Amino acid sequence: MSRPRTTPGPVPSAPRNAPDTPRSAPRDTSAATPDAAPEVSPDAPREARGGRARDNAPWTAFGGDLHLDLTERRAAGAGLRAALEDALREAVQDGRLAPGTRLPSSRALGEDLGIARNTVVEAYGQLTAEGWLGSRPGSGTTVAERAAPRPAGRPATVRADRRPTGRHDLLAGRPDLSLFPRSAWLASARRALAVAPHDAFDYGSPLGRIELRQALSDYLARVRGVRTDPDRLLVCAGFGQGLGLLAAALRGRGAGRIAVEGYGLPPQREVLRAAGLGLAPLPLDCNGARTDLLDDLGGAGGTAERLGAVLLTPAHQFPSGAALAADRRAAAVRWAREREGYVIEDDYDGEFRYDRQPLGAMQALDPDRVVYGGTAAKSLAPGLRLAWLALPDELVEPVARLKALADTMSPVTDQLTFAELITSGRYDRHVRRCRLHYRRRRDLLVAALAERAPQVRVTGIAAGLHAVLQLPPGSRPEAELLERARAAGLVLTGLDWYRAGPDAERALNLPAAPDARPHAAPGTSPDTSPDEPDGPDGPDGPDDAPDAPPALVVGYATPSDHAFPAALDALCGILRES
Repeated sequence: MSRPRTTPGPVPSAPRNAPDTPRSAPRDTSAATPDAAPEVSPDAPREARGGRARDNAPWTAFGGDLHLDLTERRAAGAGLRAALEDALREAVQDGRLAPGTRLPSSRALGEDLGIARNTVVEAYGQLTAEGWLGSRPGSGTTVAERAAPRPAGRPATVRADRRPTGRHDLLAGRPDLSLFPRSAWLASARRALAVAPHDAFDYGSPLGRIELRQALSDYLARVRGVRTDPDRLLVCAGFGQGLGLLAAALRGRGAGRIAVEGYGLPPQREVLRAAGLGLAPLPLDCNGARTDLLDDLGGAGGTAERLGAVLLTPAHQFPSGAALAADRRAAAVRWAREREGYVIEDDYDGEFRYDRQPLGAMQALDPDRVVYGGTAAKSLAPGLRLAWLALPDELVEPVARLKALADTMSPVTDQLTFAELITSGRYDRHVRRCRLHYRRRRDLLVAALAERAPQVRVTGIAAGLHAVLQLPPGSRPEAELLERARAAGLVLTGLDWYRAGPDAERALNLPAAPDARPHAAPGTSPDTSPDEPDGPDGPDGPDDAPDAPPALVVGYATPSDHAFPAALDALCGILRES
């Protein structure tokens, strides 16, 4: 009978004092243990310093990396241990090593710096005694919690996010971030990464990944009536970037000015000015922007005053909430054709319509003269920085070239994930859930104001994620209302903040509509027909009066569910005292 074959392997060493080890066996002391190893010169070979050879292990394999430069201190005559202590102490003082940071083990740091482990142990011990470091058995050595003075010359901390903060966030223009579809996004990411070709992660087209452009082309045609194809779609990092690219391209084509709505987002106007374009505000009323006045703003080519485009929010004017009337849509397109200009359509919240039929994209009237801009900032989250432009043929090349100069291309993984989210149907289901959620929020706002602040008119709530609250004449000034809101922990804005400078009308004074009557029941149709004539306070009325009543812009979508009731209570309290 043959002996079974065995695979040779390492033979485990017997533990000290193992039962099968004879106690009388003499102990071999010819090889010193690491703990008994004498101090070795730093110039000795690494095998001698570490006690055993490590030729087959990378030098970074023994702990976290920590950059310490001992060269200058050694050149100045400091000893090895003193130089190490000074370097560690300085790293803690200047904040490079924050409190709680775990330091590499003494063996790892010794290996990385090429010094003996005992030297590191002694340096750690000295700094621990001084209070710079802390050490607990089993936890290693960490930077101690201590108040370190700010180094001289360090500038004050600057907040990257300029948003005001408070207990109750009612800023307009942001969704409820707790609704972000984490599970659907994760599932889409897994699927997208599993099937993505290898070249998807290489440098690609500045227009964006073809998977997303194809998905968007189909989705926008089905949901918004946009007429485009993947070759004319450009994916950008938010609509702000897309607007900046368009403005630069228009400036390069001879445009000197751009028409903007009399009320809109100040950051967008900053982007346009930064591109070198002057602004020409258009008056607003309950039918949207007065595009019939575009011809009066100038349009002669070849001069610095040439009006090259108009920026509109036709489906849901921001912030007034008005829908651009059909005749004014036609007037804007006619102007663009006759003057070889462009209409830039910002469809920032096109998915959210409640009490009226969705309005199709204005771009369908003339894809060669209307640039369509969409975003996932409201439907998903602004932090994704996902937006898109449907461009006319003659703008594709110049805008794509500017995009390539700006950042080469937008991040690939989010594009692939979003494309999968759309094509799988998960995006449609998410949008429907959000639409129902935000409509309920709007109804709660209208009902609370009808009961607790009946003097306030609520306008622009047939769509979108915000409302305009118009207070009656004789109310406190807008600035005073905002100050009282801040004192109550409310974060919101006044209507005047959105006004496009001194050339724009002072106030909207939109005629009363069913949605503006506090006693209207939630869920009733809140918008008048866009063909209704202007009321007595229309665009030629007292809109520019210096004593126009104040108005507040409230984002009812922003708070999470658990925070919304408290925010609503605080808002009603401020309005009752207005």
